[in-house]
Amino acid sequence: MTLATPLRMMGAPGSPYSRKMRSLLRYRRIPYVFILQNSREAEKLPRAKVPLLPTFYLPGDQGEIAPVTDSTPLIRRFEQAFEGRSVIPPDPALAFLDELLEDYADEWLTKCMFHYRWYHEADATKARRVLPHWAMTDVSDEQIGPVQKRIGDRQIGRLGVVGSNDVTAEVIEESYVRFLSAFDAQLQNSRFLFGQRPASSDFAFMGQLTCLALFDPTPSALTAERVPRVYGWTEIMEDLSGMEVGADDWTSASALPDSLRGLLGEVGRFHAPFLLANAEALARGTDRVETEIAGRPWIQKPFPYQGKCLAWLRDSHAKLGLDARAAVDGLLEGTGCEALFR
Repeated sequence: MTLATPLRMMGAPGSPYSRKMRSLLRYRRIPYVFILQNSREAEKLPRAKVPLLPTFYLPGDQGEIAPVTDSTPLIRRFEQAFEGRSVIPPDPALAFLDELLEDYADEWLTKCMFHYRWYHEADATKARRVLPHWAMTDVSDEQIGPVQKRIGDRQIGRLGVVGSNDVTAEVIEESYVRFLSAFDAQLQNSRFLFGQRPASSDFAFMGQLTCLALFDPTPSALTAERVPRVYGWTEIMEDLSGMEVGADDWTSASALPDSLRGLLGEVGRFHAPFLLANAEALARGTDRVETEIAGRPWIQKPFPYQGKCLAWLRDSHAKLGLDARAAVDGLLEGTGCEALFR
């Protein structure tokens, strides 16, 4: 279905998914307007059943304007609606790996983002003080004070939802350090994950890194010190509208560097065991995920949405043609990711 432009997107600077989608729209040269969350303009718009950022306002089944969330299916919907500058590799094997890495960014790296922002006092203090001003600058310190406290208290109270606690903190922080090293190695071989043009997963990585590398003090200092290349890449990704691309800018599945398998190994080391344990807890109807990740205990509440994510990945894997599935399975073998599709 063709979509009228400019698209309307409501988001916030502190939302990694808002930054992911805004960067993607700029790269694809799709006209849009950005509506700030909690602004006067946003108050006039219908609310999504689950109020997530960003929210797009698109035609519904009956032609009515409806709020739509969830960045991954939105990217695929925009692929159908707008021609040119695709972010989905044409090779089915690469497209599947792109989907897997996007899920890792959206569902695991976001644990790192939320943990660093609200678990460490320095980071929580900065976030508590700054985030409310993205919606309100024309208020006094006395007026903003209660809002700052309320936002901080609410977000810190949600740490357990994403799996951040005293038991899991070391695992989360180790996973971020290892991710930085693996991603830095990939960037030394290829400007983007699948060649010389960005894929959907590149924008997912970038979205989380706008917080981890650019805003939150603890992971930002760590990123700049250890992998300045990743820090610079994140800033460049904000606007690739002037970049020209061609079909030969995609890497072929047979030519993927070992560094890409290194990244898949990080998915298999941290994200895959969580997805499997989460799915098992949901199937058993228990209220606690208990497993071991990277040799250490992991506990949190089950996360129903991430159960759906695993089901979608398995469905995409099952739909691969024989040649593409053989290529994918060969690349995943030994990374730990293969356990997701057995």
